[in-house]
Amino acid sequence: MAVDIASYQLIETESDLVQFYETNKAAKWLGFDSEFVGEKRFFTQLCLIQISSDFGNYLIDPILIKDLTPFLKLVEDPAIVKITHAGENDYRLLHIGYNIQPKNIFDTQIAAGFVGYKYPISFRKLVEAELNVPLSKAYAVTDWESRPMEKRQLKYAINDVLPLYDLWQLLTNKLNDLGRLPWAEEEFKKLEKADFYEKDPHQEALNSNLMRSLRRRDKVFLIRLYAWRRAMAKQKNYSKEMVLPQKLISHIARSVNSGKEALKHNRRIPKKIVNDYGQIFEEMYQIPVSDEEQVILDRIPREEQEDPRAEIVLEMIYLLIKHKCLEENVSSNLVIQKSTLKRLRGHSEKVEEEIGEQWKSKFLGPEIMNWLAHIDRLKIEMNENGATLRME
Repeated sequence: MAVDIASYQLIETESDLVQFYETNKAAKWLGFDSEFVGEKRFFTQLCLIQISSDFGNYLIDPILIKDLTPFLKLVEDPAIVKITHAGENDYRLLHIGYNIQPKNIFDTQIAAGFVGYKYPISFRKLVEAELNVPLSKAYAVTDWESRPMEKRQLKYAINDVLPLYDLWQLLTNKLNDLGRLPWAEEEFKKLEKADFYEKDPHQEALNSNLMRSLRRRDKVFLIRLYAWRRAMAKQKNYSKEMVLPQKLISHIARSVNSGKEALKHNRRIPKKIVNDYGQIFEEMYQIPVSDEEQVILDRIPREEQEDPRAEIVLEMIYLLIKHKCLEENVSSNLVIQKSTLKRLRGHSEKVEEEIGEQWKSKFLGPEIMNWLAHIDRLKIEMNENGATLRME
């Protein structure tokens, strides 16, 4: 039987969850948040689901309820607006754990970035600014796994969804007044795609600064070492850091080419690591390169020669875009990142891939889009009137 806690229900049984679904399947909107714990484990533990709707307020206990299908059906129902704040992590957790894609999303953090707030903005700051309601963060890092939960925890949790309806209404009105609701909806749509939540399993190795300084064979070992660490963490449900601390990876990668003895004599590598895994690392190093690994090697970013003039051009374009965003009250973080500009250098043909969203092209305008499409040909020209961007 559902337990009443103030004006909301704590749902702890599958039968009550089914009743929750039957009540809310006709809802027009559903405010959604979740509490989870990711420390010291590979698989994040979903601990609590908070819901507000036109039919009431609910707290669902996913630790006690193993089959969340009734709730998940609501998340995937395109007839119900799902209102979240920074919902990306919540939806990613549901996608990874239950292989679902949310439908019909309104994210207040994204929406706020189109009406003059910085992106990302915290839920507390947005609620205080828009609704003039203070929110406590006293339980932000509480132990959500412990049972039974305290009433103070539950009160804190439900307060994370109670303001969502009013935020949705206020921000929608502002977006409509500015003609930017379609822009926000383009960003919301990204959260509905499965590939948005998929991570490249080799990205950790490819992004490593160590990778560029190693010889080919050592690079292959580094790819394997990261993959081994990830597989061990998944098997044991430990965090990757618990399996092998990041600070040890460079020492292992630089020593393993001389075998287990070299690992033993590296004073920065704990003896337990060498005793437990030294032989595995040595054998891992000796395996011939596979075709799949060669494909990964080909993806390693090549170190480009420094070009101070090109760096200044990128910085100037970035600052001009930031100025435009400031003038138009759109968060620049929603429009472009400096890392995106750097990726375009030498690859201007990728403009559509990197910035191809319809709203971004419209916002930036033809001149800036033309700069980005010809970013490798731009030069800064100094004259008596100041500085201008010139295309060679």
